[in-house]
Amino acid sequence: MTPGSEPALRPLYGERPLRLLLVPATLLVMVVLGAPLALLFRISLNDFSPTTLMTEAMTIDNYRKVLTDPWYQEILITTVLVALCATLAALVLAMPSAYALARMQSRWKSLCVILTLFPLMIGGVVRTSGWMALAGTDGALNVTLLRLGLIGAPIQIMYTRGMVMVGLLALAMPYMILTISATIEAIPRHLEEAALNLGASPLIMFRRVIMPLAWPGIATACVLVFIMAMNAYSTPRLLGGPQFRMMSPTIYEEFTRSHNWPGGAALAFILLITTILLIAGTSLLAASRSARR
Repeated sequence: MTPGSEPALRPLYGERPLRLLLVPATLLVMVVLGAPLALLFRISLNDFSPTTLMTEAMTIDNYRKVLTDPWYQEILITTVLVALCATLAALVLAMPSAYALARMQSRWKSLCVILTLFPLMIGGVVRTSGWMALAGTDGALNVTLLRLGLIGAPIQIMYTRGMVMVGLLALAMPYMILTISATIEAIPRHLEEAALNLGASPLIMFRRVIMPLAWPGIATACVLVFIMAMNAYSTPRLLGGPQFRMMSPTIYEEFTRSHNWPGGAALAFILLITTILLIAGTSLLAASRSARR
């Protein structure tokens, strides 16, 4: 048999049996996720009255109210803007750390990875409570500034949009760093060396070599962080206070305080659809950008 005339290697199993392996997980997801969503959608079509609470109906008035009421519109816009800002800030702050972690070759690399993972071992509520103890009126930050004489009275750090951003960044940074780091680590180092040998500066090399090749990982990390920020509950609720409104705390209040299950269900579906549309747009943009390259 001459070289190149060998028969093509066939997979050990056919494609159809391999596809059948997806059936159990798909059915589980459909039951565990699809059934509650279907029930929630049915609830969102019911009527609500402060006196009789939820009454069975088939109406889209709840969706119309959410989409036309300026109060709900402001909450949705605030949620999207905060999520986008948190994602972009996390990307800018995480990129140097991700690159350094990916190219690190010392024996301390495992320790650095563990330290990056360490915040994920603590619950989100516990971490948020720590920020409250640090940034409160009588918190460690204000007390330190007062004792140093840098301020004459406690400054308002808690219950601001900036504090919510800090809390979201603290939650998102490990995911952003580790996802991008894994992508950069798979890029051959000799490509960087070739670019530097050809006269490119480190910044140009990073922009023209690393960024295009790491783009799929960057897009994945951004989508992951965006989903977390869009659906965050404890961080905006505890650090933003009752006056700072985002979608998840508002949905919770509709169900628990107002007992408006149809309105809360409609809000939940609008949040879900908005998140899916923004993620789909980002994915299409990333795919088209990769195709052009």
